[in-house]
Amino acid sequence: MTRTRTVYFGAGWFNEKQTKAYDAAMAALKENPTIDLEHSYVPLQNQYKGIRVDEHPEYLHDKEWASATYTNDLIGIKTSDIMLGVYLPEEEDVGLGMELGYAMSQGKYVLLVIPDEDFGKPINLMSWGVCDNAIKISELKNFNFNKPRFGFYEGAVY
Repeated sequence: MTRTRTVYFGAGWFNEKQTKAYDAAMAALKENPTIDLEHSYVPLQNQYKGIRVDEHPEYLHDKEWASATYTNDLIGIKTSDIMLGVYLPEEEDVGLGMELGYAMSQGKYVLLVIPDEDFGKPINLMSWGVCDNAIKISELKNFNFNKPRFGFYEGAVY
């Protein structure tokens, strides 16, 4: 298998659980032979002027930073092959929800990646409806992005 697909890596990094899921999903992608991670779009690596608001919360009030970061993220979704969302069922993220919906509107394949320990827990109806498939983080390293397929999420929705 060759590294032919790029992803938009939608994931939070604002608390310990988000960071743990982020790191696990990123490590799995690095092992996945069908992902071109070098040319994928990772929002945390593309913050406007390199400014991370988790380290500099004062920029949450900076319109230039916000506009440029938001616009770059939309460009990242448009120019990536696949939308990957690291989804935490008990920590609904409105930003990720917007990214998922935007990716769907752009005709992107939408994959939810859920921590193994949370897989099967109820997820938001809209996030479930917009995704083409939902898998465990442990399945990510072997997921064939060259042949994406539809799959049902076995957990409940709310």
